[in-house]
Amino acid sequence: MISKKSIFYLLAIASVVFTLSCASNASLQKKASPSALPTREIESSQQVKAMNEKILTGSLSSGRDLYRDYKIGPEDLIEISVFEEEKLNKTVRVSSQGNISLPLIGILRVRGLTAYELEKEIRDLLAEKYLQDPHVSIFIKEYRNQRISVMGAVEKPGVFDVTGQKTILDSLAMAGGMKEDAGPLLFLIRPPRLEEGSKGGTAADEQTPKTFVIDLEELLVKGDLTLNLTLMHGDVIHLPVSGKIFVGGEVVRPGGFPLKGKKMTVSQAIVMAEGLKQAANGPDTKIIRYSEKGNKKEIISVDLDTIQKGLSEDPYLKENDIVVVPKSGVKTFLIELRDTIKGLVGFGFSLGAL
Repeated sequence: MISKKSIFYLLAIASVVFTLSCASNASLQKKASPSALPTREIESSQQVKAMNEKILTGSLSSGRDLYRDYKIGPEDLIEISVFEEEKLNKTVRVSSQGNISLPLIGILRVRGLTAYELEKEIRDLLAEKYLQDPHVSIFIKEYRNQRISVMGAVEKPGVFDVTGQKTILDSLAMAGGMKEDAGPLLFLIRPPRLEEGSKGGTAADEQTPKTFVIDLEELLVKGDLTLNLTLMHGDVIHLPVSGKIFVGGEVVRPGGFPLKGKKMTVSQAIVMAEGLKQAANGPDTKIIRYSEKGNKKEIISVDLDTIQKGLSEDPYLKENDIVVVPKSGVKTFLIELRDTIKGLVGFGFSLGAL
């Protein structure tokens, strides 16, 4: 029969060995304190809030004359001035076919042209037969109604009827700004434009839809206003929700965690999962990463212990990555031994009390 003294010795030895074997997990578990868990979410929320302030207050200026980029369309009202000949001055409305009628020139197709391009075309036509070095000015007095759709992670998605030239930032403002779970990328989908009857037929690149990918951090945080594209009738803005990463295995709270448009490292993901369990094998952690098509799988080995000690890089995760922390056989054995010894001690004391 095992004496109480022997049991106490075994318990003490097991406790020391177990404490040493789990020391590498201490920093991760310490970081997973309740006060630390919301930190990253707060930072992400603050960034989205700052982006929305720029969107809704119009604090970002495009830095260019949007009027010059506007493409004339049906129902627009155009004022044409020719300084050398006032009789040629005229205010005309673009027909549903995209044409206007002018003295001396006749029927002129203007649909799809900017004001600058129309100025040049009228100037060239007048100079060819009627005037020497004419000066032409175009002013768009009324813009046609345009329909822009905004979908995804915005506060008020929907279809908007707008007038005048609008940009991506304008569309986000009309939709009430971004939601907190908005992803880092915005997609501008432009339907094909079938310009029947135009000179030389329809351009090949206008017969197929186009998709523009906009990095919102580059636009709203770094201020790259070249990404603030001007919109056209029929454009669709889609802002997908942020992707997720998944943490499983020997962590306190396994599950999926949103990226919220931010980069996340492996150790940050472990903290989001509230740290490691006692039996976790941190040095044998794996990242499972699937290809975009989902038919290929890459397994990346990660040593959480060396990351915490600053001896190895803390890699960034990609959308849909799965972090798996396996169970340590040694730690599991020590935990079971400790629990067994505790049970024996309790059993011994129970017998002694009889």
